[in-house]
Amino acid sequence: MAGLSDWKVSPAVQPKPEDYPFDLDQVLSAVVGVRAIVPSDAFTAETLGTERTGNGVLIRSDGLVLTVGYLVTEAESIWLTLIDGRAVPATVLGYDQATGFGLVQALARLDLPAIELGESGAARIGQRVVIGGAGGRQKSVGAKIVAKQEFAGYWEYVVDEAIFTAPSHPHWGGTAVIGPKGDLIGIGSLQLQEGREQGPPGDLNMVIPIDLLKPVLDDLLTLGRPKESQRPWLGLYATEIEDKIVVVGLAKDGPAQRADLRTGDVVLSVADEEVNDLATFYRKIWSLGGPGVDVPLSVYREGSTFDVRLKSSDRHRFLKTPRLH
Repeated sequence: MAGLSDWKVSPAVQPKPEDYPFDLDQVLSAVVGVRAIVPSDAFTAETLGTERTGNGVLIRSDGLVLTVGYLVTEAESIWLTLIDGRAVPATVLGYDQATGFGLVQALARLDLPAIELGESGAARIGQRVVIGGAGGRQKSVGAKIVAKQEFAGYWEYVVDEAIFTAPSHPHWGGTAVIGPKGDLIGIGSLQLQEGREQGPPGDLNMVIPIDLLKPVLDDLLTLGRPKESQRPWLGLYATEIEDKIVVVGLAKDGPAQRADLRTGDVVLSVADEEVNDLATFYRKIWSLGGPGVDVPLSVYREGSTFDVRLKSSDRHRFLKTPRLH
């Protein structure tokens, strides 16, 4: 992603203060730039890179910043860039693989107003929101909620009711999704392409709802990860192709690779239950128990079907843990 001074959102989609019943500039001042440096030997270095940049949101006056977890996973150093151009060091407090959130603590006084947490469950389709990027209005997008629906990601991830917004923010990672009261209703996670019957496809942002943070916040602050509801992990990247679950990648030394699953394999069932979509596939795996549980799969490969039993793992065991400075 470009630095704060290298780009601007098109004026046509920048939010206008008169369109909102709150102090837009003050709320946007709570959005900060996040730059993370990750060791080259980190588990996620190959897939996510060793230098990651995006956004974060000040949610407490003592310097607590909420962002998207993939920006700060395994980071050894963090720098925050503030609305006035200051750069301050920070440290990772934790990240939650189930929700996708990450927490960062500034190591210097920010002297900025924190944004209040809202209620994403109350957000409505068609509602006007601001997708806030670090750097104020010129780095933000005036958007609308265009959908609220289930989202499943290839990295063993499901959100029951993700928020989708348009137009898309060009540097979406960790953006603040600001509701009609000037409160935080979500954190930007992805950019997706929407197919349309007429005209070219359009881009959407997938947003993690803020309501998912509240049950895990205390654990993230004190333990670095949620204490409860740890899920079994296979290290298997998959996609849906014509109602089939197709393996498109394998995490190095993960359970799926150790069991000799291969790219192109088609997963037919989990514990004798047929699976045709990613969300069902993952939920069936998670229903079997916690990390370490055996996961029986039926797999199709090159004209043959065979059964394989994977010894699941805890994804966090493969990651470098947050280190306080």
